[in-house]
Amino acid sequence: MVKDSSDSESWLGAEMEETLDDLFETEFSEPMLSDELRAAYKDKHPSDLDRRTYYENLLRLQIELIKLQDWVEATGSKVLIICEGRDSAGKGGVIKRIVQRLNPRVARVVALPKPSEREQTQWYFQRYVPHLPAGGEIVLFDRSWYNRAGVERVMEFASEDQVEQFFRDVPEFERMLVRSGIIVLKYWFSITDEEQQLRFLTRIHDPMKQWKLSPMDLESRIRWEQYTKAKEEMFARTNIDEAPWYIVEGNDKRRERLNCIEHVLSKIPYNEVPSEKVILPERVFNPDYERRVLPDDLYVPKIY
Repeated sequence: MVKDSSDSESWLGAEMEETLDDLFETEFSEPMLSDELRAAYKDKHPSDLDRRTYYENLLRLQIELIKLQDWVEATGSKVLIICEGRDSAGKGGVIKRIVQRLNPRVARVVALPKPSEREQTQWYFQRYVPHLPAGGEIVLFDRSWYNRAGVERVMEFASEDQVEQFFRDVPEFERMLVRSGIIVLKYWFSITDEEQQLRFLTRIHDPMKQWKLSPMDLESRIRWEQYTKAKEEMFARTNIDEAPWYIVEGNDKRRERLNCIEHVLSKIPYNEVPSEKVILPERVFNPDYERRVLPDDLYVPKIY
């Protein structure tokens, strides 16, 4: 645990030197494109945040996220972070950086597939309820019950009566969550029409990212204006005092990640939890023990 600002600065510098290569690999987002497409991509992002500034602030914020995690675990708090937005708006990248250094037993991501036939007959919120945080947990929903206000409505997977019922139910449902002690944060990740088109084009031409482009994503390009109208009504009818919406601008992915994490930390009243110093115990040696020689075929071949 970092104890003061001088320790924090020292740790940050050491961490930057030690893990820079890993950070580059984790953060590597340059598409595998032709020189022409890469030049066009960079031309559209001349003022993106520089990498050094981004990495230093990301590490600083991830230190704070660990403090938040310790506080959540120590106090039995319950945190729910809902992440919604346009396809390719960067919510997955934000989620990844939030949980990157956290304990997966405390912070977990929920990304549910389309509902089964049985789930389609249930109360709409029923399949989400088992995934809500218990005491000492942080849960991030990579899409949520707001599918009904967005993709299900626009793609006509839900009837207008079902959508209307959702709008009547969701404010009270979320008020119930807040009354039960859950901290609810709702984020909408926003990009421009032009930026989404550019990101879809890079996915089409990048063999490492083509898997991200589904038929539903392609359909969303056709129905951009319908999604916009659906989003506007969603904000108007579900932006409640107990659980307001927060919009994160995402054309610059690095700023998007830092701004969202800063905001999450600002909305939760956590504090640093004192921790006991960890002392590594001495290993016990048994002079009569002889280690067995294991067969070579048990080992992974040393190709590298």
